[in-house]
Amino acid sequence: MGARYKLSQAFIKSCSPGKYNDGAGLWLHKRAGGGGQWFFRYTLFGHRKETGLGGLNNVGLATARKRADHARALVASNIDPINEKQRLKNEYARSSNTISMIASLAFEAKKAELKGDGKNGRWFSPLELHVLPKIGKMPIEQVDQHDIKTCISPIWHSKGETAKKALHRLNIVIKHAAAMGLDVDIGAVEKAKALLGQSKQQKHNIPAMLWADAPGYYQELDENTLAGLALKLLMLTGVRSYPVRYAEADEFEEDIWTIPGAKMKGPAGKTPYFRVPLSEEAKRIINIAKDRTPNDFIFANHKGNTLSDASMSSIMKRAGVDARPHGFRSTLRTWIAETQSVSLEVAEMVLAHRPASKVVRAYERTDFLNQRKEIMEKWAAYLLG
Repeated sequence: MGARYKLSQAFIKSCSPGKYNDGAGLWLHKRAGGGGQWFFRYTLFGHRKETGLGGLNNVGLATARKRADHARALVASNIDPINEKQRLKNEYARSSNTISMIASLAFEAKKAELKGDGKNGRWFSPLELHVLPKIGKMPIEQVDQHDIKTCISPIWHSKGETAKKALHRLNIVIKHAAAMGLDVDIGAVEKAKALLGQSKQQKHNIPAMLWADAPGYYQELDENTLAGLALKLLMLTGVRSYPVRYAEADEFEEDIWTIPGAKMKGPAGKTPYFRVPLSEEAKRIINIAKDRTPNDFIFANHKGNTLSDASMSSIMKRAGVDARPHGFRSTLRTWIAETQSVSLEVAEMVLAHRPASKVVRAYERTDFLNQRKEIMEKWAAYLLG
């Protein structure tokens, strides 16, 4: 390759634009304006090639020579410096594409489908609590079924439903990585499930109060508290906790409560609004709540804070009741089944359960409002004794 170290700092600073050979394959391409580019010229397997070593403004002569020495050693070992540079770049990219990073990207892409853009954290929390602390820093291309099994095993038999949610979310993350063009094992989660086996934990329904006990409990609830009023409205309507806690004054018009689709259970942007017929007792509870708050949310305190998810549950726990607010939907549904002569479609619509079949939904456009109005009046009368 000829003599080495032909250039000097003084020469580099004063030389005109052009190409200058430092020897042994190291070259400087000096440009007008003082800038320039170092490059290494070599021959490998009969082919002449060049690879850049950095810009003149950032790489001095001594550093350029060290980089040229490294490239020369690679060539001596029959390794192409260009291919080695790409290999290192790919390796860095793989190490940067960690599970945590891809999980965040997948969550961002998923937000449009989630209620409130996923701000309540329910979608991301299974990953955040049970996956990311253990394997979040791993490059996602390196994750296999054994890593996932090790991660989920501690909760597989004790928190089966949570574990399944974590696996479901992780599967979405891996599919997102595949869509990005990363080399991931798309079947890793299913393989992990096979290794984990059957979860020992049985799914339990949310505890519900017997409908025979509901009137006594309803009449004992304290109407001087927001949580007590909210729980009464929940019992009277069979609505889930979220629409009750975030009920706004303008959703109520005469004897109809129109709950926006965004507050109903179902995919964001695809869930229709739901009309709830209000009994006279329900309207009384709503008016009391409206009179006590200056806020748009009728169950918000004077600071504007709405009830938490645990507020109504706490009332029941303190009373020693082995049931939860959501269970009153089951209480109401059982009361209808055992005491009322109505069709299955009407009974299910009371709880906003729509037909599973798309064909049935396409033809059955009614929400049975009048029939449900009659049922809700009877239910309220039953609760009042």
